[in-house]
Amino acid sequence: MDDSILPDLQAAILCEDVRAERSGQQTLVGILGVIPTPSLPIGFLKLSLWTRWCGGVGTFTQRATILDPEEKNSIAEASIDFELKHMNAHATTVHFFAGLQFKRFGIYYIEIYLDKELKLRLPLPVVQVQEEDQGFRT
Repeated sequence: MDDSILPDLQAAILCEDVRAERSGQQTLVGILGVIPTPSLPIGFLKLSLWTRWCGGVGTFTQRATILDPEEKNSIAEASIDFELKHMNAHATTVHFFAGLQFKRFGIYYIEIYLDKELKLRLPLPVVQVQEEDQGFRT
């Protein structure tokens, strides 16, 4: 008999890093909603997906995927198990995606699954911007 209650996804944030502080709190660094770049490919040594689940009971698997703009190929995927022991508990998970390269401009999609069910789909635009003049003016 399965007494699981599916939790709610309270938040999902893509950022450059998640730091664990001495106090036990977490600091999110470089929150991303878009990736602006003058040229491609653009690479990241690490991107982090921070999520918070609440309002459920049981053991679950979270899987996150980053899809290319054509939505055919995954450029990154990670999964993690977590447990909620009672209805007032919350679980914070962090996926670390290492060595990512974005090779085309367009909208990539981050998909977050709970077990095998899609719970959230976030757009991640990679957009071309003008390169600023880095020279000195006289």
